[in-house]
Amino acid sequence: MTRPSAVTLTCLSALLACSLNVKAGTVSGLVKDTNGKAIAGAIITLTNPAGISQSVYSGDAGQFTLDTALTGDLQFRARKRYHEDKQSTIALDAKAKLKADVTLTPLTDPQALSDDHPSLSHFSMINFDEEEDGLFSRGNFARDCLTCHSLGNSFTRMPRSPESWMPSVQRMHGYLASAEEEPIKRRSEILSEAFNGRLATSRPEIPIDPRLATATVYQWRLDNTVVPHDAEYDHNNGKIYMSEMFAGKLLETDIESGKTRHFKLPADGEPPGGAFTKMGLPAPYGLTVARAPHSLALGPDGKWYLTDSIGSAITSFDPKTGAFENFEVEEGALYPHTVRVDGKGIVWFSIAFSNQIGRFDPKTGDMKVIALPETPSLSIPGTTIPYGVAVSPVDGGIWYAKLSSDKIGRIDPVTLKIQEYDSPVRAPRRQRFDKEGNLWIAGFSDGALARINVADWNVTVYPLPIYAPGEIPAPYALAIHPDTQDVWVNDTMLDVVWRFIPGKEEFIAYPMPLRGTYTRDFTFTDKGWACTSNNPITAAALEGGVTELICIDAGNHGVKVSSR
Repeated sequence: MTRPSAVTLTCLSALLACSLNVKAGTVSGLVKDTNGKAIAGAIITLTNPAGISQSVYSGDAGQFTLDTALTGDLQFRARKRYHEDKQSTIALDAKAKLKADVTLTPLTDPQALSDDHPSLSHFSMINFDEEEDGLFSRGNFARDCLTCHSLGNSFTRMPRSPESWMPSVQRMHGYLASAEEEPIKRRSEILSEAFNGRLATSRPEIPIDPRLATATVYQWRLDNTVVPHDAEYDHNNGKIYMSEMFAGKLLETDIESGKTRHFKLPADGEPPGGAFTKMGLPAPYGLTVARAPHSLALGPDGKWYLTDSIGSAITSFDPKTGAFENFEVEEGALYPHTVRVDGKGIVWFSIAFSNQIGRFDPKTGDMKVIALPETPSLSIPGTTIPYGVAVSPVDGGIWYAKLSSDKIGRIDPVTLKIQEYDSPVRAPRRQRFDKEGNLWIAGFSDGALARINVADWNVTVYPLPIYAPGEIPAPYALAIHPDTQDVWVNDTMLDVVWRFIPGKEEFIAYPMPLRGTYTRDFTFTDKGWACTSNNPITAAALEGGVTELICIDAGNHGVKVSSR
């Protein structure tokens, strides 16, 4: 654990403000180590009492400047991995220009150093099967156990007996894998052996790109939330909406005021546990809500369309009136997952547990379910798990990915004819198209991105950087910036998000201000900010135990994002 220590500051009197419209005060200084050497990439963070934070990164010479509209009594923190935090309380008013030179002390205690490692380091200590296709290989652990959990985080790496592990593994397997007793028992033994209190010693060092010095990270604490999933920006009103699965809610955050509103999805007679209860099946995670929204997409009618994963429905939400409406999917269609809306306003969504794709026309109310080809799971027996859905901007084709069988496919939006292909990356997840019609896929088990020109099937694979032997990143999802066409990638295990610049074929890693970061999906504001939610499942794995909305201004000042 890092220890707070004082920072020498020149402070002025306090007021309170949280709007991001106008810059107010400035905090600047230098970050050095105890030998007087400049530290690049240190994260300097200010946080107000409402839980709104703003961070910048120190440059090559250790310099930083944080222009902020946050005022009043603020928490100041300087952080660099493998160093003690420096923390203080400052008072900042609208005209303050504060000087804050910081000296960071390297950690020396082995336990503190281990605790400072990202979850990826701890996960990589598991004794995996050596065979790539082995039941307990690294890739198959990623498919089955990292689907929603960041194994190796502060919560999951606590020493536990195999018997204590079994309920957790059963929940993981019950979500997207197998209920067979022997694999559950063996995985529990493997995890107990790996997370036995051993210390991580790999010391991965993330290179600090000079462009970090032009970036700003904004955070908004999401009180009274547990599992925020996808975040999407509404160009009509400038607010960000998030699905909140465990509480059956939709969140609406005004990033100017910092205020978040909660909207509860109506049960409409659905029992606790939804469609799973009605079919006599255990609900994933043991959920007792009637409605559990997973993903959301904005339609041309200005309404949000959410996948109700537990109630097996599509739910619409009108931001102008606050009204919900539920549209049931056919019986047996289990776990609507990712949703996208095409250019004609048709809602397309994957149905993970029953190997289907759904099609819903809000204008007519017509709901169709399309059965996908049966393909064998490449890990333990289970479903093929159609996970992501994307709409081609060229021909309107609907593309999906199968997480457990390494397949991708296309559905003709008119004839509903299906073509299926081998994925160029293992465990393909939440894919997107760029404006040229190239399909980009996150390869969860490979730690790589794939770009496919679907017209001629020209494929390029881009492995994410590896900073320590065997510590392969786990890209959960990606999104394409509408204007710059940069690919923003969510990583579940490294406490970073990635920005890939296709024209230069280079990655920039943005270290996140909090440990235990597990981001879900990116969306983009009119200012060009890349925004995502932080949901580690459980929230206890996130430092501070409170989930967040995060936005990154990468320094593309003046870039306006086109409406989608």
